[in-house]
Amino acid sequence: MALALGLGALTLAAPSASAHGSVTDPPTRNYSCWERWGDDHLNPQMATDDPMCWQAFQDNPNAMWNWNGLFRENVGGQHQAVIPDGQLCSGGRTQNGLYKSMDTVGAWTATRVPNSFRLTLTDGAKHGADYLKIYVTKPGFDPTTQALTWGSLDLVKTTGSYPTTGLYQTDVSLPNRSGRAVLYTIWQASHLDQPYYLCSDIIIGEGGGDPTQEPTDEPTQEPTDEPTQEPTDEPTQEPTDEPTVPSGACTATVKVNSSWSGGYVADVVVTAGSGGLKGWKVTVNGATVTQAWGGTASGNVITNAAWNGTLASGQSATAGFVGSGSSSGLTASCAAA
Repeated sequence: MALALGLGALTLAAPSASAHGSVTDPPTRNYSCWERWGDDHLNPQMATDDPMCWQAFQDNPNAMWNWNGLFRENVGGQHQAVIPDGQLCSGGRTQNGLYKSMDTVGAWTATRVPNSFRLTLTDGAKHGADYLKIYVTKPGFDPTTQALTWGSLDLVKTTGSYPTTGLYQTDVSLPNRSGRAVLYTIWQASHLDQPYYLCSDIIIGEGGGDPTQEPTDEPTQEPTDEPTQEPTDEPTQEPTDEPTVPSGACTATVKVNSSWSGGYVADVVVTAGSGGLKGWKVTVNGATVTQAWGGTASGNVITNAAWNGTLASGQSATAGFVGSGSSSGLTASCAAA
């Protein structure tokens, strides 16, 4: 088997530094995966440490090796008409779906950026640029649970043209923003009608915590007093299995998104009862939680993050986690925290 895997690796199309180009800072999804795992892409530990890159390598390793080739031709500047919602990060499933794993919703590893930073696009082929269009997801959009759409983006900046120097940089300002977001860059190359569609996962703000990034440790959180109802304008997600408002403090369901030998990725959906919540904690029965996002994990208990603990009656919040072992027979129970 080891020999077969080794031979299989030889069939990958090695990246050509002079082929095309991409945003390298903050890195795009496939460039980031290639940068971290390119020399070690057969390591099964990736499934636990970096599950979004794992699913991308499993789908098609060439999407990472050819991180600099995510383009589409003959769009005529009609980006929103040509690229469907939910397919922005793959360029509308360009090149027969080579990059379709870039559209997968989940907790991609994100790069922390300050509110003002410099974006760098590296163009090894020196195509030049007619312009860069730079978008960021709107406040309240959660890329770990929601598919990227044109309606979820705000246009931040449109640059002028760049000569064929191979390095295109521009300053980006995201005032009064914090937390996880997707930076979406369209690079209109000058040599042909050849736009590139580039998704970079970021955490905005130099201070404060990351609301959805997988923690390296497993912090504990002490329970607080029973909450009173305080409805907010927090974004909601419709529960999958609980169409009515529960009468207790809260309910929780667990859904396995993907699994492999020895591990899996799953979501828990918390729905507040008639009294609302100021905090929640979910016990995932039968799970060994190794990482979590959208909450903090201690053993098999996931406690809300600072940004998704307050829920009005019937509102829902989602947290994700990586578990080790079998995903069979998982159940979830919820309590106010």
